[in-house]
Amino acid sequence: MKILVTGAAGFIGSFVVQRLLAEGDEVVGLDNINDYYDPDLKYGRLQEAGIDRHKVSWYRLCRSNLYEGYRFIRMNLEDRQAMLMLFANEEFDMVINLAAQAGVRYSIENPYAYVVSNVDGFINVLEGCRVMQVKHLLYASSSSVYGLNGKIPYSENDGIAHPVSLYAATKKSDELMAHAYSHLYGLPTTGLRFFTVYGPWGRPDMSPFLFADAILRRKPIKVFNNGDMLRDFTYIDDIVESVVRIAHIVPSPDTSWNAECANPSRSSAPYRIYNVGNSSPVKLMDFIKTIEDVVGMEADKVFLPMQLGDVYCTFADTSALETEIGFRPNTKLIYGIEKTIMWFKRYYNL
Repeated sequence: MKILVTGAAGFIGSFVVQRLLAEGDEVVGLDNINDYYDPDLKYGRLQEAGIDRHKVSWYRLCRSNLYEGYRFIRMNLEDRQAMLMLFANEEFDMVINLAAQAGVRYSIENPYAYVVSNVDGFINVLEGCRVMQVKHLLYASSSSVYGLNGKIPYSENDGIAHPVSLYAATKKSDELMAHAYSHLYGLPTTGLRFFTVYGPWGRPDMSPFLFADAILRRKPIKVFNNGDMLRDFTYIDDIVESVVRIAHIVPSPDTSWNAECANPSRSSAPYRIYNVGNSSPVKLMDFIKTIEDVVGMEADKVFLPMQLGDVYCTFADTSALETEIGFRPNTKLIYGIEKTIMWFKRYYNL
C-alpha cells in the first residue's frame, strides 16, 4: 500500500515508518521538524530510515538512501494548500496521522500552538482523505482525553466529557471531527488512545527521558504530587505492533449500534476508537526505582505538588483492541527501561 505517515520524525512516527517499510509498503513521511524539543533528535530518527538531514527542505520530497520505498517531506499540517496538493499528487491508500503538538504542560503555556496543529492541521488531513477517497485514516489520540473520569481501568465505552488540559481537549476534538467525516462522507477512521509511550528515541519532555537524563548527569529530578501517581507505561514496540495491525483493519458501520444507549467507541458510521496501553499501572516511585536500579545510581528527588493538567492515574482497558487484532501490549517495565537506558547512554555518549 501507499501510506502517508505524518509525524514521521517524531517518536512513534519514526518507528511506524520503519515497520511499514520492512513490510514492503511505500511510505511518504511528513513532519515540520519544529523546535518544541531538540530538532537534532528528530533528524537522528530520520537518519535511521536513511533520510539525510542535509537534503531535507521545505515542501520537497527527499528520497531515503536505505529504503527505495521511502520519501520524506518537510511540511506543516496547517498549510491547507500544500496538504491538498500533496494528497492530490500522491493518491495515498491509507493515512496514519501521528503528527501533533504534544505535551500536557506546554499546552498551558502556549495554547494557540495546539489549536493550530491539532485542530487546524487535522481538518486538513480529513479534507485530504475525503477529497482523494483514502481507504482508511488511522490517527493518534491520547489517554489524556479521559480527564476527570474516575472509573478505572479506562474503557472506550466511558464518556470523555471532562478533559483537564487543552491538549486533551484538542485530542477529543480530533475524535469528534473524525466521527463527523465518517458519518457524512463514509470515511473509515480509527482513533488510537495511546498511554504514556516510552522507549529508545523517546521524547525529551516525558518522564522516562527526563528521569534518565537527570540521574545519569547527577541532577535532581522533579517528582510531582509527591510521587503519589500511577501511569500505564507502554513500550514503543507494543505501540508499533498495535498501529500496524489495526491499520489494516478498516472499520465498517456497526449495524447493531443503538443511538438510545450509544457506545462512544463505535458508530453507525465506519468509526472506531481503541485504547493502546500496557494495562498495568506503575506507581511513579516504583518507576523511578526501576530506572535507578538499571542505571546503578539513586536519584536526587525534589517532591512537588500536582501540576495543572495532570491526572492521578492512567490505566487502559485493552480488551477491545485484543479482540480486534489478537494482541495486547505486554512488555515488562524492566525490559523496556533497560532498552531505553542502553540507547540513551549510547546516543549521548554517557
